[in-house]
Amino acid sequence: MERQHYSLFTLARQALTGHRGWQPAWRDAAPQDRYDVVVIGGGGHGLATAYYLAKIFGVTSVAVIEKGWIGGGNAGRNTTIIRSNYLLPGNIPFYEHSLKLWEGLEQDLNYNAMVSQRGILNLCHSDEQRDAFERRGNAMRLHGVDADLLGPAEVRRMAPFLDFDNARFPIFGGLLQKRAGTARHDGVVWGFARAASDRGVDIIQNCEVTGFVRDPSGRVTGVETSRGKILAGKVGMAVAGNTSRVASFADLRLPIESHVLQAFVSEGLKPVIPGVITFGAGHFYISQSDKGGLVFGGDLDGYNSYAQRGNLPIVEDVCEEAMAIMPMVGRARVLRSWGGIMDMTLDGSPIIDRTPVPGLYLNGGWCYGGFKATPASGWCFAHLLARDAPHPVAAHYRLDRFASGQLLDEKGAGAQANLQ
Repeated sequence: MERQHYSLFTLARQALTGHRGWQPAWRDAAPQDRYDVVVIGGGGHGLATAYYLAKIFGVTSVAVIEKGWIGGGNAGRNTTIIRSNYLLPGNIPFYEHSLKLWEGLEQDLNYNAMVSQRGILNLCHSDEQRDAFERRGNAMRLHGVDADLLGPAEVRRMAPFLDFDNARFPIFGGLLQKRAGTARHDGVVWGFARAASDRGVDIIQNCEVTGFVRDPSGRVTGVETSRGKILAGKVGMAVAGNTSRVASFADLRLPIESHVLQAFVSEGLKPVIPGVITFGAGHFYISQSDKGGLVFGGDLDGYNSYAQRGNLPIVEDVCEEAMAIMPMVGRARVLRSWGGIMDMTLDGSPIIDRTPVPGLYLNGGWCYGGFKATPASGWCFAHLLARDAPHPVAAHYRLDRFASGQLLDEKGAGAQANLQ
């Protein structure tokens, strides 16, 4: 597809005429009879997989199938945080690989994803938590990842608006990763979609998978969809909170539960929060968007659901935690909230692996870590689909680890109390 270049005059004319002159960023393809690879799920992970299949591994007979529209699922329902401040050796290399891809993503895709490395500060509120952060920071540095342990005075200089006189939640310091930050979720999805389409990938919207095509041996050889049968050499699932539902079409039961995670945005305010800040005595995280809105979230709603909405007790809990560390936000008005469907594994870490069903591959169980993992998830899933072997940085994300006992329980970054 020919690249479009616009002058400031062209941009102004489009803005004043209702944006009627823009060309589509990617081809809205009709399904073909057969592909080498079919990727189910048109979110960030599915599109990144297709892009890297084409770019890195030369596999261009690829279709991305999305039941709705591109970016209509979890890709547009998160808090946009990117980071690699993990503890375990099974996780750090993967998320650092992802962060490095984030750092060059806009140049790679030739698309403005609004990647902003403004840093993330995890606050600690006790001596024990400071010791845990020191351990996490040392583990990061041993893997070549940036980490700085800050004392109370350094945190005060960085974020003077925090409640340092709070007797219940005193601020003992924090763990800072300067290279972390945020990215525009819509921009990421659109950028991957355009770049994949430019390399020959078919992006098929409004095409819901209703079953799998299997040969007499049980091997998956394609998908049944609302737009007909599509055959494939390999089928990859990257459907986030609907992983268990889609896997059930192949009679596959996974160690995954789907939960709702809510997020919120306030009215636009003047710049006040320098980066991402997390509350160490609870599960709360907050940043400020480029439009000035405070973007924040907290814990899961605590019940299984496929609904993209949550309940009021979590809203109250999130607002209470916000007030506990920065009372000034009590005067801000919340504009809207939304819910994403998290596919939660038993240990809080993801799965990128072949399934017991031949021809069917799994990318799921991302818990709270899905958005930040987008580039590396796509890269590693593409590696698995192209070479039938795990990428080295994703070698621990095996499906059978729950049977073998080789769990990746990140604790502070897992299913129980994630430092988002």
